[in-house]
Amino acid sequence: MTNEPEARALMEVMDRLTERFPEKERSAIEQIVAEEHELLDDGPIRDYVPVLVERAAKLRLANS
Repeated sequence: MTNEPEARALMEVMDRLTERFPEKERSAIEQIVAEEHELLDDGPIRDYVPVLVERAAKLRLANS
């Protein structure tokens, strides 16, 4: 379940990661962000989900 502010924040995460990793395809970044978000999607506290998703995606992109 993604609410509007969370969805906007995730779009901003994808934009920042696209800038940070220009050698990666946008579609690959979107896929990684979606996978990381899915892992956290059932949590009751939503405030930190975009931050946690960004951190995990950044690690995956840096290590790939």
